[in-house]
Amino acid sequence: MRLSQLFFTSLRDDPADAEMPSHRLLVRAGYVRQLGSGIYSLLPLGFRVNKRVEQVIREEMDRIGSQEIEMPVVHPADIWRASGRYDAIGPELTRFKDRNGRDMVLAMTHEEVVGLLLADIIKSYRQLPVMVYHFQTKWRDEPRARGGLIRVREFVMKDAYSCDRDEAGLDVSYEAQKGAYVRIFERLGLETVVVASDVGIMGGTQAHEFMVINPAGEDVLVLCENCGYAANRQVARVPREEPVPEEPLPLEEVATPGTTTIVSLASFLDIGPERTAKGAFFVAGDDRLVTAIVRGDHEVNETKLANAVGATTGLRPATVEEIKAAGMEPGYGSPIGAHNTVVVVDDLVARSPNLVAGANREGFHYRNVNVGRDFTPDVVAEITNAQEGDPCPQCGMAVILRNGIEVGNIFKLGTKFADAAGATYLGEDGREHPIVMGSYGIGVGRNVACIVEAHHDDKGIIWPAEVAPYAAHLVAIGAARDPQVGEIAERLHALSIEAGREILYDDRDESPGVKFTDAELLGMPWILTVSPRSIAAGGVEVTERATGERATRPLDEVEALIRGDVVVPA
Repeated sequence: MRLSQLFFTSLRDDPADAEMPSHRLLVRAGYVRQLGSGIYSLLPLGFRVNKRVEQVIREEMDRIGSQEIEMPVVHPADIWRASGRYDAIGPELTRFKDRNGRDMVLAMTHEEVVGLLLADIIKSYRQLPVMVYHFQTKWRDEPRARGGLIRVREFVMKDAYSCDRDEAGLDVSYEAQKGAYVRIFERLGLETVVVASDVGIMGGTQAHEFMVINPAGEDVLVLCENCGYAANRQVARVPREEPVPEEPLPLEEVATPGTTTIVSLASFLDIGPERTAKGAFFVAGDDRLVTAIVRGDHEVNETKLANAVGATTGLRPATVEEIKAAGMEPGYGSPIGAHNTVVVVDDLVARSPNLVAGANREGFHYRNVNVGRDFTPDVVAEITNAQEGDPCPQCGMAVILRNGIEVGNIFKLGTKFADAAGATYLGEDGREHPIVMGSYGIGVGRNVACIVEAHHDDKGIIWPAEVAPYAAHLVAIGAARDPQVGEIAERLHALSIEAGREILYDDRDESPGVKFTDAELLGMPWILTVSPRSIAAGGVEVTERATGERATRPLDEVEALIRGDVVVPA
């Protein structure tokens, strides 16, 4: 491909809204352009990278016997109602009506469709197990698109589905998919950590996420460097020290002016934060006010809290007016005397005697608050975040926290979607049984962005060979003054097309500085420079983009490199 004909332009300055290196570099290098919030066009270079990533995924899916299909983007709403997700999912699911007034949705994922296909096609146990997958556009109306391709609203996902006779079969399929994911990310040049995760809107019995450690990641991972324990903080449960037993003391109101935070309250009363009970207030999708109580030295885990109260569409922070309407005072709030709220108490608070909690009166708290005596919770559950240094649940050593970006996820769905679609098979026992499903997703664009996050320097992108849009970047310097330069460059470009390993050929009438800057920015694995100086030195200057190492190589060696006869110049 001649760079003079390529539909692209590079930028010298970073885009103003770029938060992460991948966002900055993919825009600057002409791989993508933003159309709207979380909506991107892939320019030719970006499209080629996407297709290279897709091919790696496709090869590993095919390797485990998964069959490629294609399913629609637009779904009748009725199939989502049957699974219960039409009402369970909030505005992330886009709903609309077709010209005949029928309710429709834009696909976030395809479990419902697979369930219907199974109901139509699978009749006997002899047809199972089976795995299918596709690459398809998804739409999720994310409330906060960010980080370029890291969190978008429209994206291509590879979603695969396993279909088995029973849970034992699902276990086998799940491990096969997990192994394929390990190979995929290794080939993409991504170091991943596999963590236990929340099943979320997918439901089912188990889920894992493949995470890339990145300080800009929105997920917090709980990791043990001693035994290998790994979990998303959404679900991580760590042992906590048992409170020292005490006899319950009488409830006592105490003036605490200006103590709307745990830090100020503990300082004012000269106690540790572990002697306080902290309230946090949320509203579920069904408008229930949820009051969460944790000890002052811990934070509320919203995922655990949502699961504890069955808030399938998640939680939002309550307003001051909503808190006051339930008889509580923001900054001094507690369940004592409150009404019309679901009270969820962390199990550590339930076991901790004589805590300090809000008196629901500005400037006042209660001493010696005891759960069960002074208020009755609706739910007692573990609802706090794991913290750095907490003991590992497997070995007891201290855990560490790291931020991560999810690049893939896998779910054991069970029979939820098969039941909704009526997908059954006739077993060897002559009875009807529901098909047991698993679901496995990889966002293609997010993986592209994470590859850039992992492989770049201050000059630009450094693509691993497996996913680079072109095998090499050919730069011709001084061709207008030296016909031999143009002749050799044209010969190498033609050879690359003939060999089926097309290279990117910078034939533009630009200065050497512009050409070299673009070559380093665009990030092909090899930069091949033809110039009067390289010819005088015996051939073509070959630069490995990842290391910066360069050497002049004879023309026949460079031709062998282009043909793929050698991986690294001798």
